[in-house]
Amino acid sequence: MRAAIALACLGFVLHAHAQPAKWADPAKVLRTAIAVAETGFDPQAAQDFYSNTINSAIFDPLYEYDYLTRPHKIVPRVAEALPEISADGLTWKIRVRKGIYFADDPAFKGKKRELTAHDFVYAIKRLIDPRVRSPNVFLVRDRLAGVAKAIEEATGSGGRLDYEKEIEGVKALDRYTLQLKLAEPDYAFLPRLTATQMAAVAREVIEAYGDASGWAMANPVGTGPFRLKEWRRAQRIVLEANPNYREETFPALPANADADARAAYEAMKGKRLPQVGRVEVAVIEESNPRLLAFNSNELDLVDVPRDLVSRVLDESNRLVPAYAKLGVTVQRSLEAGLAFFAYFNLNDPVVGGYTPDKIALRRAILMAYNPAELIRVGLQGQGLVANQLIPPVVPGHVAGIKNSTPYDPALARSLLDKFGYKDRDGDGFRERPDGKPLTLSMGSAPTGENRIRDELWLKNMRDIGVRIEFMHQKWPDLLKMSRAGQLAMWQVGWTATSADSYMELAYGPNGGQSNLSFFRNDEYDKLLRQARGVRADAERDKLYARMTEIVAAYAPMGGGIFRMESTLAKPWVAGYKKDSFRSQPWRFVDIDLARMKGP
Repeated sequence: MRAAIALACLGFVLHAHAQPAKWADPAKVLRTAIAVAETGFDPQAAQDFYSNTINSAIFDPLYEYDYLTRPHKIVPRVAEALPEISADGLTWKIRVRKGIYFADDPAFKGKKRELTAHDFVYAIKRLIDPRVRSPNVFLVRDRLAGVAKAIEEATGSGGRLDYEKEIEGVKALDRYTLQLKLAEPDYAFLPRLTATQMAAVAREVIEAYGDASGWAMANPVGTGPFRLKEWRRAQRIVLEANPNYREETFPALPANADADARAAYEAMKGKRLPQVGRVEVAVIEESNPRLLAFNSNELDLVDVPRDLVSRVLDESNRLVPAYAKLGVTVQRSLEAGLAFFAYFNLNDPVVGGYTPDKIALRRAILMAYNPAELIRVGLQGQGLVANQLIPPVVPGHVAGIKNSTPYDPALARSLLDKFGYKDRDGDGFRERPDGKPLTLSMGSAPTGENRIRDELWLKNMRDIGVRIEFMHQKWPDLLKMSRAGQLAMWQVGWTATSADSYMELAYGPNGGQSNLSFFRNDEYDKLLRQARGVRADAERDKLYARMTEIVAAYAPMGGGIFRMESTLAKPWVAGYKKDSFRSQPWRFVDIDLARMKGP
């Protein structure tokens, strides 16, 4: 009898193992790529888009944007509901869901570690800790009550924040209740709580793995759907499903869903997330190898390199027959981002400063630069010349604003002549008003896409008699240099989901953080703070329009592009919905193994 029972139990186990996994199936591997090397995986320390693409799969902020709803809508992620806000708008109570656990890690000494409100308090304190030197401190510095004072006290006491000392603006009222107290009413603050940089981290993990600055870039431990399995810096990142991930199913279909949303929902409705057990991310900086990897079935999901769009899409932006007949699909959207805007370091002795001659130089450079040609040649038509900092897909974009520095090399030459930038030695290139050589220096990463941009800058600057040289470094190194004020010029991008975040690109207190130009203007800063307290969209738009005029007048940056992005998916990728507001969709997609294997 015992043998029979044992055999019966064995039969049950064998049968159970033969069943396909209901979620996080290790046989389902999603392969994709990023175009720029990551810097590391600590949400409070990382700022670049590429690192945070990975971080957003590992860590959980309180809120996120709904996957299928358009226009985008903020919904709870690990919060129970949207914040409870006091009548004066200053006090926000947020209840954290119970029963959410971090991925297992030796730092927890063999115990399951539940997410609590204290973890969000700790994450915010890390943002403001002078020792951490977070480039993301601007997210909360002048937004939460008592934070500025805490930073000042920590700076005065050797640069170390007392984590045990209570801060008025961020408290855990109990294990699951977070209270935020704003310095003043702020209608632009909620989108901040969707940022990966505001995600919860466990203090035990940071203390176990943090370096001298308290950064734990190589040991990310979060409550998200995936955890880091393998990392070869600037080459390959492998994520595996987090076994502790909470039970979550594919989101509901909104009433106004488009065809892509309906298709994703039909493929995924009722499925527990994530379905894939593994995500393999290749770092492929050059365009040709990235597209070739997709063509040879080494990648399942890839953004179309913009300099190779004509190989994928026809003149009507439809898939060319070679892809369509293979069942490949494409989804397109305008990015929630400002791409390729050129900034000038206002502290630089050549292009910086606020005197009329320096402002004239910057305005002339921007008038001589032709972003429309970059769109035509480098992006193969996939973009629009930016007329302001806020992209069209982001609420707060001000319709009707004209580009204040249109491409006009003749006017640029006249402006340079007027302010004394002339060719004094007859070599075809201008000198500064004091007779010293005029040579621009711009950072540039060594990729094919950047080479196209460099050639355009050379051509445009030569047309007005200005020398330009390029400092070639890897993108992560350029980012470090820009934050330290070591680059005179650089073309970079910014991705965010709120207008306030884009306007902070010129906000004085953010110098070296989001404001890489180190631009300072009292009127601009006052208007931005004023805009945060405005409830009416029309009134806020007027403030944004005036701030746009100030940026145009002083020209700390310009020449940006609003890019169109297209993403290719293999026919066995199910559940994918293109999302301008989300850096990665990995927890929402599935791999159809039968279709992948083919007939």
